[in-house]
Amino acid sequence: MPADNLIHGRSSGKLSQAGDGKDALGDLIAIGALLTLLFTALAFGTVEAWSIAIFGFMALGLGALWIFKSLADKELKLAVPATAWPLITFLVFGFLQTISRSDETGKRFAISLDVEATRLALEILVVLLIVFLIFANFFVGSKRLLWLRSFFILFGLGLAVFGLIQKFTWNGKYYWFIQPSTPPTAPFGSFVNHNHFAGYLEMIAPIPLAMLLVRSVHREISIFYGFAAAMMGVAVFLSLSRGGMISLLSGFIFVIAFGAKPALERLRGQEIHTRAPVILAQVLAVTLILAIIAFGVLWTGGDEVVERVQQSELNAGGFDRADSDARYLDGRFWIWRDTLNMIRANWQTGVGLGAYETAFPLFTKSDGSLVVSQAHNDYLQIVADCGVVGLVLAVWFLFVLFRDIKGAMQHREAVMSGMALGCGGGVVAILVHSLFDFNLQLPSNALLFLALTAVVSTIRIAADKKIGHAPIE
Repeated sequence: MPADNLIHGRSSGKLSQAGDGKDALGDLIAIGALLTLLFTALAFGTVEAWSIAIFGFMALGLGALWIFKSLADKELKLAVPATAWPLITFLVFGFLQTISRSDETGKRFAISLDVEATRLALEILVVLLIVFLIFANFFVGSKRLLWLRSFFILFGLGLAVFGLIQKFTWNGKYYWFIQPSTPPTAPFGSFVNHNHFAGYLEMIAPIPLAMLLVRSVHREISIFYGFAAAMMGVAVFLSLSRGGMISLLSGFIFVIAFGAKPALERLRGQEIHTRAPVILAQVLAVTLILAIIAFGVLWTGGDEVVERVQQSELNAGGFDRADSDARYLDGRFWIWRDTLNMIRANWQTGVGLGAYETAFPLFTKSDGSLVVSQAHNDYLQIVADCGVVGLVLAVWFLFVLFRDIKGAMQHREAVMSGMALGCGGGVVAILVHSLFDFNLQLPSNALLFLALTAVVSTIRIAADKKIGHAPIE
C-alpha cells in the first residue's frame, strides 16, 4: 500500500479543488489547527504542565470533530503522508521501551531508564501526530493553503514585532503582567529561551521571501511580504541567538538558491528586455530585505549582536579540563561528549524517549551540579534516546522529507511551488539549528515543523499528479 495512501479514495492530486467547496465543519477543524499553532507558541512554547495539558485537549477535540465529520459524511477520509510513518514507528518503538518486567525482588527492568518519562514523551508525540495528520488532511485545497500562508506570515510578523517591543520594555514579566514561576535566563517574546524564539521565526521567515522570488503575489502585497521577512530577520538577530542567526541565513540561502531557477524558467521564451527588469526586481528585493535586516539590527542593537557573535561557544568549553569550570560549563562540547558516552553504552536501543535527563548523570564526567535535560543537539538526542533504531528512523524521515520538498517545488502553480520553497527553507533552517540546540524538543516548535512537512507533502502529491491551474494571487 503506498505511503501516501488515502482511505476511501479522496483524490490526493486535486489540490486546487479538494477543500475548496462548502465544508463548514472541515473549515472549523482547519481553523482549530491554526489556533492550536497559535496557542502552543504563545503559551511559552508549551513547556509547562498546564500548557501541555491544554494542547492535548485541543488536539483531542479536533480529533473528535474529525470523527464526527466522518460519521456525518458517512466515510472516513484519511491521508497518511510518507513522513508520518517514521513518526508512527517512533511511537511503536517508544511503547516497546516502556514494557517492563520485575524480578523476584520486585526490581523493574525495561529498555527505558525512566519509564514514566518515556510514557509522557509518547503522550506528547501522539498529540503532535494527531495535529500533524489534521494539517495533512484539512489543508489540501488552495483556499485553506492560502489561509495557512497568510497565517504564517501575519503571525510571524506579529510575533517578531511583539518580541522586539518586549525586548525594549522588558520588566521581568511575560506579556508585561505574568510573573514567571522561575526567573528565565534569556527570555524573548513569548518564549522562555531566546534560542527557541529564533527557532520558531526562522521556520516562517523564508516563506514570504520565497513568495517574492517566485512572483506569486501582486506588487503591493509583495512589499508587505518583504517587510514581514525583514522584520522576522531583525527579530531573530536581536534575540541574540547565534544558532538562530546561522539557521535563518541558511534558510534564506536555500530559498534564494532553489528559487532563482524556477523563476527564470517561467520567463523562458520572453524577450531579454522583458526578462531583465523582472530579474533585476528580484535581485533588488532580496538585497533590500537583507539591507533592512542589517540596518534594523545595527540601529537597534548592533553592538549587542556583534558582541554576542564574538562570544564563540566553540571555544568556551572544549574537552580540556584545564579550563576553568565557568568556561567549561558554558560550552556545549562537554554535554555532547557525555552524550556520546551515553550512546556508546546504549547504542542498540537507547536510554528511552524522554529519559535523557534521568540517564545523563550516569554517563557524565561533570560533578553533577548542573541538571542537563537535553543534549543541545537534536540528532545526538535522538540516538541517545533510541539508539541505532532512532538513527535509522531519523534518516528515513529526512529522506522522505527532502524528497517531498524537491517534488513540491516542481508544482506548476507559482503560489504552490513558492509555498513549498518557503516551507523547505524553514525546514532547512530548523534542521541546521538542531545541530546546536533542542528546538524540536519543544511542542510548539515541533508542531510548526510538522505543519511545514505536511504542507510540502500535500503539494508534492499534487505535483506528482501533474495538476496545474491558473496562478492564485
